[in-house]
Amino acid sequence: MALSRVGLVTVGTGQTEDRKILFDGNAQDFHIGIDDSADDLVIGKGSALGTTANIVIDENGHVTKPLQTAFLAHNDGGDSITNATETTIALDTEIFDVNGDVSSDTFTAPVTGKYFLSAMVRLDAGSSSNTRFNRVYMEFQCSNRGALFEFGQVYTDEDDRMGVTGSIVMDMDASDTAVLRIFASRNGASGATTTSGHSSEPVTFFSGFLLG
Repeated sequence: MALSRVGLVTVGTGQTEDRKILFDGNAQDFHIGIDDSADDLVIGKGSALGTTANIVIDENGHVTKPLQTAFLAHNDGGDSITNATETTIALDTEIFDVNGDVSSDTFTAPVTGKYFLSAMVRLDAGSSSNTRFNRVYMEFQCSNRGALFEFGQVYTDEDDRMGVTGSIVMDMDASDTAVLRIFASRNGASGATTTSGHSSEPVTFFSGFLLG
């Protein structure tokens, strides 16, 4: 580190090497430094540059947050939907779950903030076509409040399937939870309704991330 006569501070010597400023805390250390091999400016946790990066800025100005909470989980399909009753959608497969905030079909907010939540639920009413549902809605059931997306009366397509979707920015406190639920009331209450999903593709899914 060099200090010029006009008060400018230079960290590093222009050589091919990493350089950092370490903030030595009592319970937790942080660092700001340059990862010379990647040409990235890194803000991270701990004393070792590049091992736990919280914010990374590359030479083109792209800013990434490798540890920022984000998830995408989907339903594999074939789960029974109880007629005219709110039913929780099972999250069978996680495509990604940064920080492991999804468990037992429930997303738990790690910190207080604003979260973007998005979902799609596709239902299968059987093998015929144009099955009538008197009322269909999807809901993000969260600790502070619920967000309900009402679709009213719905008819299925030629494959006897239908889909509902919605998204919202939700305020959540640390340790608040969110689950995805569906309500589908069949006309006449006859026949079985199941989720329509896929073993690897997000057909019926729940996703979200921390905005800030």
